[in-house]
Amino acid sequence: MGNKITLKDSLFVFFTDILIFIGYMFFHNSAKIPETTKTDIDNTLYLDLEYGRVVIRMLPDIAPKHVSRIKELVRKRFYDGLTFHRVIEGFMVQGGDPLGNGTGGSGKNIPAEFTTRYSHKRGIVSMARAMNPNSADSQFFIVTKDAPHLDGQYTIWGYVVKGMEYVDKIKKGDIRRNGIVENPDKIIRMLVASDTEKK
Repeated sequence: MGNKITLKDSLFVFFTDILIFIGYMFFHNSAKIPETTKTDIDNTLYLDLEYGRVVIRMLPDIAPKHVSRIKELVRKRFYDGLTFHRVIEGFMVQGGDPLGNGTGGSGKNIPAEFTTRYSHKRGIVSMARAMNPNSADSQFFIVTKDAPHLDGQYTIWGYVVKGMEYVDKIKKGDIRRNGIVENPDKIIRMLVASDTEKK
């Protein structure tokens, strides 16, 4: 004969299920790319490609050191003309290396600013790095397909709010060569949005 389920047991299961659901929704929503609201032009980048303009919202509240350095490099026109040297279809596009082979940078490392508030979902912009977590420099990547396995390992500093269709057109690399691209597409220019408004 089976055990009798009491009202107390039923209520316990009911409230446990509610708590699990609330916890899931909190984690699920906290990892989402936020809805675009009022434009903050001082923390918005324009990434111009031959296919069109990509608009990136930066996250100074999450990665202040990275955002500050990226803006500094953009204003120096550091990124203009650099290539997307590594592009893996269904994963990400990577650029920002002045040498164009994945080994170059600006010469200034940025300490890691990992977060649990955002996940590496499609459209997220994150920093590339070497083995050292604090070795990020100028190279960045844009996620083209959700990649949660990167969370807590690479610094998220922005997300695409417009123009992912242009990112998807960037020339793909050879998967047998870890995504290295022959005759890669280039960044025409990068601009801080507020700088264009002042002109």
